[in-house]
Order: sequence, then C-alpha cells, then structure tokens
Amino acid sequence: MSKFNKEGLINAFAELGEHLNNPNEQLLEIINNEKHYNAWFTPESVLQAVKAIGAMLNKQDLSTWLDKYPIQQHNKRVGLILAGNIPLVGFHDVLCVIASGNHALIKASSQDTRLIKYVLEMLTAIDSSFAEQYSFVERLEKFDAVIATGSNNTSRYFDYYFGKVPNIIRKNRNSVALLTGNETAEQLQALGHDIFDYYGLGCRNVSKLLVPEGYIFNFFFESIESYQPIINHHKYNNNYDYNKSIYLVNSDNHFDNGFLLLKEDERLASPLAVLYYGFYKDIASAENLLEAESDKIQCIVSAAPLQVKAQVVDFGMSQQPALWDYADGVDTMAFLTGIS
Repeated sequence: MSKFNKEGLINAFAELGEHLNNPNEQLLEIINNEKHYNAWFTPESVLQAVKAIGAMLNKQDLSTWLDKYPIQQHNKRVGLILAGNIPLVGFHDVLCVIASGNHALIKASSQDTRLIKYVLEMLTAIDSSFAEQYSFVERLEKFDAVIATGSNNTSRYFDYYFGKVPNIIRKNRNSVALLTGNETAEQLQALGHDIFDYYGLGCRNVSKLLVPEGYIFNFFFESIESYQPIINHHKYNNNYDYNKSIYLVNSDNHFDNGFLLLKEDERLASPLAVLYYGFYKDIASAENLLEAESDKIQCIVSAAPLQVKAQVVDFGMSQQPALWDYADGVDTMAFLTGIS
C-alpha cells in the first residue's frame, strides 16, 4: 500500500465491513448463486458468513486488534492454502497477511473461490493499493512463509513441502460444549447455533457434549426443536439417514429426535447429523478431559467458569469469533509480523 498506516487500515477494513453488513446487488447475487457450486453453501449460510465478517470489521475492534502489532510494510510473500468447509473460512488469514504489510499468495479452495475473490475486489475498490498485496495462484511458488489449513492427513504433506520456511500448519479441530444441567431453555436454544450453523461443517461447530453424570437429554431436545427444518436440506438428510441406519443395524445405543442423533462416544469429531456426548463427575474432572484433548479443540461453549487453555465462549457464540480469536490459538499476526 502506498499509505501503509494503522488509521488507513482501520478505515478501509471498517468500510469493507459496512459493505458486507449491507450487501449490494452484485454481492447478493453471488450469495444466492453459491448453492449451484456447493450445495452446503445455501443463501442463508453464505449471508451469515458474510455478515459475521462484517460484524468483525468494526472500527473499535480493528483498533484494539491492530494496536498490538507493528504496523509497517514487511513485504514477505506468504502462501495461503485456504480451507473451503464453510463460506469465507479463509478470509481472516488473508486479512492478517494484508494487515501485516505482507503479500498473500492465495491458493483458494475449489469449494470457495468466487466469494473471497469478490470480497477482495470490494476492498481494492475502497483503496486500489490493496491490489498490490494479494494474488490468487494455482500453485504456491517463491514464498517466504506459509499458512496451510487442512486435515490430519494433508498436514503431513504440508510439513514435508513447507517445513523449511516459517509456517503455521493446521490440522483437524472440533469444538465442545460443556453443560452443567443448570442451563436455561434460551441457553440451550442458542447452543443450537453452535451445533447447526453451517450444518456443523466448521471447526468451531460443536460436535461433542460433556454432560454431568445422570444428565437427562429431554430438556436439551425440547430447547433445540426450532432447528428441525435443517432436516429438509438433502445432503444433511442423507447424512442423518446414513448414520441412523448404521446405528440401527449395529444396535448401537443412541438418541434420535428426528433431525439429530446423539451417541455416547469418547471421540470429539462426530459425523454430520450426529452429536457425540460423554459424562463427567465434576468440573475438575471435566477440565482434565478438556486439557487432555486441547490440541484437538478449537473452542469450548459453556457458561461454567472453566480453567482451560482453549478459548471458552458463551452459548450461540462459537461461530462469531472476534479478530483476535485465532484458529488453534496461534497468533497469526504475531507470526506474520515476526517473519525474518
């Protein structure tokens, strides 16, 4: 950028946030058409993702966020391998590279290319000098650092190819909700957002419940009944039917409310349309369970005052991260401003 300073960044990013909160006709057309390229990207889900970023890009939060870092040109070429599990999931990494004064070499996911390209075009329309700070590539070459998001399998590949440069390599993560049994209907209804937003495809989606011994699920099921229409999405319905048939054939104990399956399981990562659960004796033992799995947890949804490493958020807030809620708890901006 020709005028690379904190105030200029805040004003430009905040203006982008306003445009995302109030989509123009062209952005609305892209939002409505994404379903033709990816059936999971329904207009409702895409609009939610766009507005979540719009809410994130407010002047107060931008100022608080950028105050922590040296704002200057660093001019490093940073390769970004973006995920495509939910709409615009890689935008925060791109934002960090631009805000840190580096150049983003963006290898977008085939699942999510149109939207992120258009959002960055909106940014360059606000200030044309941003165009110098990113480029979309089919293959990463001549990079000084890499941020790659993928699965546990692809992380081994990423380690092999990018291990010789500064890197952040992300693996599979899931989110957990810890219930005490004292939750209100409103809290559990809000928890439905953490479970069902984006059809449960995000790493910030709750895939596992920790509940006290003897917990009865009736009140939980009553409180999330308003999410029943999710079963009308054909791909979600296919996953629900498939997992239900497996549990019935194998005589696996499970709960079923007609659109969500609950199964006791030690694992964190449940299949789509399934929520795993496990019991705990007391909060201290629950904290021990969470600490033991901390390298697999993105965030924890709970109202309990937990003493754990992972980020703890209130009910309904897992898919509304702030600018400083970094994936895997790794400070992306500190990494990008510290590349030598």
